[in-house]
Amino acid sequence: MTVYHFVAASERFLTEEEPLEEVLSERVRHYGEQGKAIDFWLLKRPAFLEAPQLAASSAAVPRPAAAVVSTDETFITFLKLRLEFVLKGQFEAPSASIPDPLA
Repeated sequence: MTVYHFVAASERFLTEEEPLEEVLSERVRHYGEQGKAIDFWLLKRPAFLEAPQLAASSAAVPRPAAAVVSTDETFITFLKLRLEFVLKGQFEAPSASIPDPLA
């Protein structure tokens, strides 16, 4: 199983109100310069938020939701500090209640 870290918020907030595209584009450029593989993804309407173990905390996230998911905890912490009004969490997948979020 892989541990994924995430920030989640309303889809409108992440894709329209915040300059998230700029942050992610800069990260892609930086990774390209470093020869590093992309380890983050923007997911619209992520199913993992409905998993029983995340249901209580994710209930506060307005729907439809979106999330940035990564295997890099430091990057997600940076996004939490940058975006402020987002839910930060983590989960392991694939599991019985959470399929692979990237499939």
